[in-house]
Amino acid sequence: MKEKVLEITDLKDMLNKTGKLYGDRPGYKIKIGEGKYKTYTHSEIRDMINYLGTALISLGLKDKRIAVIGENRYEWELAYLSVVCGTGTVVPLDKSLPANELEELVERSEVEAIFYSKKYQETIEKIKYSEKNKLKHLISMDTDIHKEGIYSQKELIERGEKLVKEGDREFLDAKINPEEMQIMLFTSGTTSKSKVVALSHRNLASNLMDFSSVLNIDSSDRMLSFLPLHHVFECTVGMLFSLYVGAERSFCEGIRHITENLNEYKITFASFVPAIYESMYKTIMKNLEKAGKLEAVKKLMEENKDKTMAEKKEIFKDIHNIFGGHIKLFVSGAAALEKDVEQAFRDWGINLCQGYGLTETSPVIGVETNENFRVGSIGKPLPHIEARIDDPNEEGMGELTVKGPNIMLGYYGDKKATDEVLKDGWFSTGDLAKIDKDGYIFICGRKKSVIVLKNGKNIFPEEMENLVNKIEGVKESFIFGKQQSDDKEDIKINVKIIFDRDVMKEAYKVETDEEIRKVLADKIKDINKVMPKYKAIRGILISEEPLIKTTTNKIKRQANLELIQD
Repeated sequence: MKEKVLEITDLKDMLNKTGKLYGDRPGYKIKIGEGKYKTYTHSEIRDMINYLGTALISLGLKDKRIAVIGENRYEWELAYLSVVCGTGTVVPLDKSLPANELEELVERSEVEAIFYSKKYQETIEKIKYSEKNKLKHLISMDTDIHKEGIYSQKELIERGEKLVKEGDREFLDAKINPEEMQIMLFTSGTTSKSKVVALSHRNLASNLMDFSSVLNIDSSDRMLSFLPLHHVFECTVGMLFSLYVGAERSFCEGIRHITENLNEYKITFASFVPAIYESMYKTIMKNLEKAGKLEAVKKLMEENKDKTMAEKKEIFKDIHNIFGGHIKLFVSGAAALEKDVEQAFRDWGINLCQGYGLTETSPVIGVETNENFRVGSIGKPLPHIEARIDDPNEEGMGELTVKGPNIMLGYYGDKKATDEVLKDGWFSTGDLAKIDKDGYIFICGRKKSVIVLKNGKNIFPEEMENLVNKIEGVKESFIFGKQQSDDKEDIKINVKIIFDRDVMKEAYKVETDEEIRKVLADKIKDINKVMPKYKAIRGILISEEPLIKTTTNKIKRQANLELIQD
């Protein structure tokens, strides 16, 4: 843990204090063409935020709600910060949502202005003409000049600069109430209509200070932004964290460019979802196998397990070079990471840590560190967060509940939903977990997803899906319980498998659905052999159609179940 953590009361306070500390250091490194980059210092970033905020207030947007939608880019970050640090309340919108859902969120959040990138121009312009919303101003991240009733973000920054130089200090001197709602976030709604999570500056500031105190990241680091910025994980652990520690930040060009971007920007810290690390692991192992080196590398991993991370880095230099050779820390979040993958990265001397949190917790509750890790766990709770298990069973498993300054104010406009999850300051996460004797938290699965069998045993679909997903040719899977008779409690475990026809053909020389089904059924039998009898998978469905998921890639269990039952 760091000896001294910079105390901040709110995000404006954070920008002011860290601007003085890291003003001359590079804040963004942006690609502007093949092999060409533009760098903005931390001082320049803070100036642009101040100018843009000043311009927004001049448009009459003080204390109003303003939305932001677009792909990850520095203009998105400037927009967010110019709203939240002295103008009004920011509403980050999910760029993956269909137009009709976006329209609904614009109405529900009562935003009066919206920043957007050109990809969303048509949708946003249509929404503006609806009678049902309060939209007054459209602000494009991509146009250079104000035209046809649409403001240019670039031009607003220039306008704000002129106003500040003429003595306009309304944004610069704006007072922040750290306890008030200033961030409105829509949940992804895996089971129901999305709720609006109300967050304050205090929520985010406390979380920033907490995980900064346990992660060894500073102004010498270079971060890559990949996960969607509207999601609080990337927003806090990416954007806000890089500004807080004075690091340099670059933007990933897409999933196919991850390793290329890690190399070209000499990235030292990045956060991805487990599927990315699992894909990296599979690719590395496959390439080693093709090169005839797999067994030798496995032997090296086993023999050097107890060496230091620095020693392992030297031994597995070639693997480190795949990621650019500079990685200090990888964080995995949003879902459970396979133990084998986490272990392999550590055996190669790559510090891969699991983190865990929710939108309602701003988001980080716990994270592993290089010093404090236990493979399979999500680490210990952050310094100012308390965690406990409610109603533990004989194995010590129950619902994880947490308390701390990072817990949301509530669900905006929904007292009933708020009261269901918040009691005496304790937030019910909806996740079942265990906490070991040393304080490490192990997440077992979503409370709502658990399948309870006739014998009272619990089946966690996520755990079994991980096993099925390891079968070559399986893209994803969905474990569900199927009633066997009139007895509602007589449930047998079934699986729906989404397969890749090309991989099945290459790996098993099979082409027809029937042949593919037979191969997969045999693989399921192999899994059944190593599992307790009550967990055995009794039925199998196959398909090439992807599972129904949220925009953050979580399986919508109820929707998939209804599809099967239809």
